[in-house]
Amino acid sequence: MTNGKTVVVGLSGGVDSAVSALLLKRQGWNVVGLFMKNWEDDDSDEYCSSRQDLIDVMSVADRIGIDVEVVNFAKEYKERVFAEFLKEYQAGRTPNPDVLCNSEIKFRAFLDHALALGADRIATGHYAGVREFNGEFQLLKAEDGTKDQSYFLHRLNQQQLAKTLFPLADLYKRDVRKMALEAELHVAVKKDSTGICFIGERPFKEFLMRYLPPKKGEIRELDSGRVLGEHDGLTYHTIGQRKGLHIGGVKDGRGAASGEHDAWYVAKKDMAANVLYVVQGHDHPALFADALSADQLSWVSGRAPHTHWVYTAKTRYRQADAPCEVERIDAQSCRINFAEAQWAVTPGQSLVLYESKVCLGGGIIA
Repeated sequence: MTNGKTVVVGLSGGVDSAVSALLLKRQGWNVVGLFMKNWEDDDSDEYCSSRQDLIDVMSVADRIGIDVEVVNFAKEYKERVFAEFLKEYQAGRTPNPDVLCNSEIKFRAFLDHALALGADRIATGHYAGVREFNGEFQLLKAEDGTKDQSYFLHRLNQQQLAKTLFPLADLYKRDVRKMALEAELHVAVKKDSTGICFIGERPFKEFLMRYLPPKKGEIRELDSGRVLGEHDGLTYHTIGQRKGLHIGGVKDGRGAASGEHDAWYVAKKDMAANVLYVVQGHDHPALFADALSADQLSWVSGRAPHTHWVYTAKTRYRQADAPCEVERIDAQSCRINFAEAQWAVTPGQSLVLYESKVCLGGGIIA
């Protein structure tokens, strides 16, 4: 690794990282693949695909003609990501472990490891972009808006972006799969992985119950205060949740049985009283917020954005950009006002600010 053009690519076993490695190899980089093992508590084939993923990585590397190293970051993951994940759920919030995994593992532990190997850059199969502009690095939205992952990368800093390549920045997913097919990479048709990496395809509540024991309490209607049922624990529920409440047959205040058009939604969690409050109907006013506060702020440029400027923001990944204004900001927290009220703003999730295609950073919804 001495030719000055070595890039270590994080290979996950999926089509996106495979094509990233392929493109960099074609561009003349000395490409080395790195497969990260981040979880091993119950690494069985039933829920965790890491064994098959490694087989796929080796097959891709063989086809492209690159070496692969396997690195175990399970200890770092448990300490930096999973412990925080459990702490947040215990406090009644709903964290996003992918955001933490990117900032702590993929662009810290992985980056440190790659640089120690003598690499000049690292690369991943994320749909996002990076560019140097006026002497600083900017994190950009991907060309494919349906796949853009800048939301999950908003905690990256200047040092991390300076060493990072995103080969898929300007590509659409359909083109990525087409390239993989043409290069005869068998992962071309492999299904995208979904959900949180350490949970896999297993039921989420079942997984959480192993670490956070049940604590039963009342489910109450927010408007009337009447008891509708019982929950197993506030930690297993999130704002805006509709499924898994088991109160579908309860009549609404008008005496009609609740049906498809007036389902119940989680609106509030009272941690002190251990009460889950629900409302009826997707458009109930209690599910909307026109402002929020965020803390644990992280700005890509190292500088906070201006107050009283109009930006756009996301309060969850699968969401259209919402026009907003930064009312107040300091080192610890900020307050954001939205032009239109946002649905199910959830404490623990990430607020991410944008100025056009540039991701500015964000914080954790308080």
